[in-house]
Amino acid sequence: MSRAWLLGLVVVALVVSACGGLRLGKEFPSPDAAQIKANTTDKAALTQLFGDPYQVGIDSGDLTWRWFYAQPGASTTISKDLTVRFNANGTVKSYSFTSNFPEDLKKLK
Repeated sequence: MSRAWLLGLVVVALVVSACGGLRLGKEFPSPDAAQIKANTTDKAALTQLFGDPYQVGIDSGDLTWRWFYAQPGASTTISKDLTVRFNANGTVKSYSFTSNFPEDLKKLK
């Protein structure tokens, strides 16, 4: 076995092992239904509850903020996603939350 081939094998093994623990997004607490109220909860309250959004955008003309987090689980990747659409006055128009984290599955089933 040549040294270059062995070095290449070591580099590939390091890259694969590093990607195995890859986490995406920013961790944030899962919301309770009482925490977010349409036409009442504003951007400042959401930032205080969940931190800065991971992504921002526009959906059908409405400003949107998104919090997203994913990490490798025992047998699959687990993730959670909170997306909020805003009214023109900066209050929540609508929101959705999805998750396959075990604690959220127990709480929301």
